[in-house]
Amino acid sequence: EVMPVLEEGVLEELSIPESELEVTTMRSGGAGGQNVNKVETGVRMKHIPTGIAVRCTQERTQLMNKKIALEMIKAKLLVIKEEQRAAELKEIKGELVDAAWGTQVRNYVFQPYKMVKDTRTAYETARVSDVMDGDLMGFVESYLRHNVMMQKEV
Repeated sequence: EVMPVLEEGVLEELSIPESELEVTTMRSGGAGGQNVNKVETGVRMKHIPTGIAVRCTQERTQLMNKKIALEMIKAKLLVIKEEQRAAELKEIKGELVDAAWGTQVRNYVFQPYKMVKDTRTAYETARVSDVMDGDLMGFVESYLRHNVMMQKEV
């Protein structure tokens, strides 16, 4: 799993109470001499409210491994927080539509004839200059009627 390397200031801003952490120690294992089998330097840390668990056996001391494990949990919590924030913004923002050919709301024709047509409701008018001056009430009313009809069908 790849996690972002975050600056010290960002991680220090996020504080996790000790009561929310479950810390267990273990022997690191692997080649390393006599110290490996006697001293429990590896650390497993679990954030109880979210269930996020990490394991750290990188360093030779338990204190350093605890520090690294706590940073890993904080980084994961920040990622979750950003995902939640992005989901909230997406909910507020609504559906994003590409501004590409064929996705336009209205067609404006100035030559060889004059017409403005709403592609959603099929409402059209030949008064292009009025529409360009801001007279959109016909389109608004047509769209509202269209929405009412669509809701009745559902």
